[in-house]
Amino acid sequence: MENKLKTCLASIREKTDFKPEVALILGSGLGDYAEGIKIEATVDYSDIEGFPVSTVKGHKGRFVFGYVGEVPLVIMQGRVHYYEGYPMSDVVLPTRLMGLLGAKKLILTNAAGGLNENFQPGDFMMITDQIAVGVPNPLIGPNLEELGDRFPDMSEVYSKRIREVIRKSAEECGINLQEGVYVQLTGPSYETPAEVRMCRIWGGDAVGMSTACEAMAARHMGMEIGGISCITNLAAGLSDKKLDHKEVQETADRVSLQFKELVTKIIEKV
Repeated sequence: MENKLKTCLASIREKTDFKPEVALILGSGLGDYAEGIKIEATVDYSDIEGFPVSTVKGHKGRFVFGYVGEVPLVIMQGRVHYYEGYPMSDVVLPTRLMGLLGAKKLILTNAAGGLNENFQPGDFMMITDQIAVGVPNPLIGPNLEELGDRFPDMSEVYSKRIREVIRKSAEECGINLQEGVYVQLTGPSYETPAEVRMCRIWGGDAVGMSTACEAMAARHMGMEIGGISCITNLAAGLSDKKLDHKEVQETADRVSLQFKELVTKIIEKV
């Protein structure tokens, strides 16, 4: 196993021996979700030797260990993005760490731009599949044999079983759930109208700057994955509005209570 991964794992284990079953990565609008769970331990990223620290405002930057109902989980409160200048191996390091700490299931959340004209800002989209050719593959380089195969199968990145759980949970919460394909590009600039047209031709329904690389690293390790995007805006060229991060944050905040309710239900059922 890569030395940096070993060092980070040992550093966390010095602070807690909590063993999670589920891992959850929080996107925009869900940042304070971790405060509402039964917390057993927290570990700041800055206290983990060799760990990449998020530079994005509003991203807290810590692991939270605790329970949702009876389910032991680890929450990543603040993720690391490729556009911050980190190598892709650092971007997926937290995901791999959560797997090594014991998590067998991963729930990914994010804020994304809508590519599908049937979507509205504030909609939730269950990710059914992904397109990640716009970013470097996190598995490039020497294969970490202890984690998984050199050529891992990606025919079912997002587990059919978890997708069924998400559908049921949304129904119980009274949420009109959209479904679709998520496209990851590098960011940090928003996509041009021409890039948006390209993503739609590819078959994308939502576009963002995270998530797909984390899902790939988790699948490599054999984790079972579910993903939900909060559609915070329509992508460039689909409306007359100029894109800005403030609008994204406002939409994410507006629907965050509903998002939290949905995530809680999913974790309890998964």
